[in-house]
Amino acid sequence: MAKIYRDEDYRPRPNRRGSRPRTKNRPDHTDAVSGLVTAVDRGRYRVTLADSVGEFTTPAHSQAGSEDRCRSASVTAVRASHLRRRAIVPGDIVKLVGDTSGRSGTLARLVEITERQNLLRRSADDTDPTERVIVANVDVLGIVTATVDPEPSYGLIDRALVAAFDADITPLLIITKTDLRSAAEIRERFFASGVDIVESALDPENERVDTEIADRLADRMSVLVGHSGVGKSTLTNALVPAAERATGHVNDVTGRGRHTSSSAVCLPLAGGGWLIDTPGVRSFGLAHVDRETVLSAFPELVAATADCPRGCTHLSDSPGCRLDDWVAEGHAGPGGVSRLESLRRLLPSTG
Repeated sequence: MAKIYRDEDYRPRPNRRGSRPRTKNRPDHTDAVSGLVTAVDRGRYRVTLADSVGEFTTPAHSQAGSEDRCRSASVTAVRASHLRRRAIVPGDIVKLVGDTSGRSGTLARLVEITERQNLLRRSADDTDPTERVIVANVDVLGIVTATVDPEPSYGLIDRALVAAFDADITPLLIITKTDLRSAAEIRERFFASGVDIVESALDPENERVDTEIADRLADRMSVLVGHSGVGKSTLTNALVPAAERATGHVNDVTGRGRHTSSSAVCLPLAGGGWLIDTPGVRSFGLAHVDRETVLSAFPELVAATADCPRGCTHLSDSPGCRLDDWVAEGHAGPGGVSRLESLRRLLPSTG
């Protein structure tokens, strides 16, 4: 005979989340300390703490003991659950609570990302709406290209310039391997662009760094971007000897470099400031950038657009576009033809 159940036989199932009431009130973390994210590795964040006056520890002009001081002011942290959907990248200024002693085996908790000055972003390609945040709070974008081995990638340079204009970051074109080939061709192409250009003839065994490059980066937050094999890590090792970033060679068959840096890392410069070395990139998508921003990255061509018809697309088949005549008349400098071609390749991919 089946058992008859009555109301008093009902036993409520216990709440798996416990009986603790939920609340939207979060702790204010008034005791949190500030820090600069210098590296990200599989959910762990390396953070350099601010000193008593709010500055982040960087080596003094004397190298003696500087690396030890930086290590002692660094902690490893994990992010709080409410930040799990936000990208945290080198250059971010964050707030930390918990164990900030930096002792081996300890973990602090990252509870806040402070307001960012800017973000350098890219997408996988021009049709991918997903943005990839590279670094934050950058003053200088060092676009590194070699004169040879590998050959200059003007497409990547122009795309990085657009990304710099979009993020309001000062671009600096760094030309490496000038001991193997002159930088004249690259300089000619960007002669009228107004982009600051410096050269470097460093090789992996050369410990000297050009003072011109060091002066451009001193007391600033800078990031190096470029294809694998162009010499970013070699340049980083010259600027920060303690970095010991791995360097590689260019494949003789493909003409491409091998990835020797697997993640971005923020390193202190001897003269003050920070340098972020990034892994080599194959592509630099601009799906997040609008047409006007793309155009602004070609300042030698902008003036001509004032005489273009309303609604001009500035493409080669656009009726009445003034860009071709402007370039033919020499107003865009010796590299005008190549720069116009690059602009017209980029415009269709933007909104």
